Amino acid sequence: MSGDVVRVVLADDQRLVRAGFRSILDGEPDIEVVGEAADGAEALELVRHSRPGVVLMDVRMPELDGLEATRRIVADPRLAGVRVVILTTFDLDEYVYGALRAGASGFLVKDTEPMELIHAVRVVARGDALIAPSVTRRLISEIAGRVAKPAPSPRLNALTEREREVLGLVAAGLSNDEIAARLVLSPATAKTHVSRIMTKLDARDRAQLVVLAYEAGLVRPGWLG
Repeated sequence: MSGDVVRVVLADDQRLVRAGFRSILDGEPDIEVVGEAADGAEALELVRHSRPGVVLMDVRMPELDGLEATRRIVADPRLAGVRVVILTTFDLDEYVYGALRAGASGFLVKDTEPMELIHAVRVVARGDALIAPSVTRRLISEIAGRVAKPAPSPRLNALTEREREVLGLVAAGLSNDEIAARLVLSPATAKTHVSRIMTKLDARDRAQLVVLAYEAGLVRPGWLG
């Protein structure tokens, strides 16, 4: 296998789900499923051993649930290059927000189309967050009542006014191209702003930016109309 191949671990307590995902992913020349786990503890050990690029992680598993397994993966500096995608039954189930706070790079609905699954693995492997803009907006609305009063984060003090503006748009679910159009910037400039924000805030990806900006009160449901 070449260095460009995305190594994937599947973690789900349903064997048929794992088999279905494996059959789809193993058919791609640039993706290799390197292991399967039936519970969170097994997934954690497997990830530590195989160091995959992407983990497809179910939430509800015995021994150790997917959220805690995700937290432990994200907290381990030896696994800094591993990206976790949470598998859900519904695209806004009660665990999605917790998964993003735990450090997941996004989420997938289990009955997703095969091409969407393949695209998702590639997107997350290159460091992008797997949260479609439309879903991000719905997610923000869904979690609106979970933080009673947003608390300003001292970490945001490191950002320029323009960067705070860009962060708010990222958190509202806009893509780099949409941010560029709204702020009359080139797409390359918008991308640079996002990269600098991630560096300053020590964020793994855009998913973490969404959570941080929401909790700091930079974005709120419906603010873009």
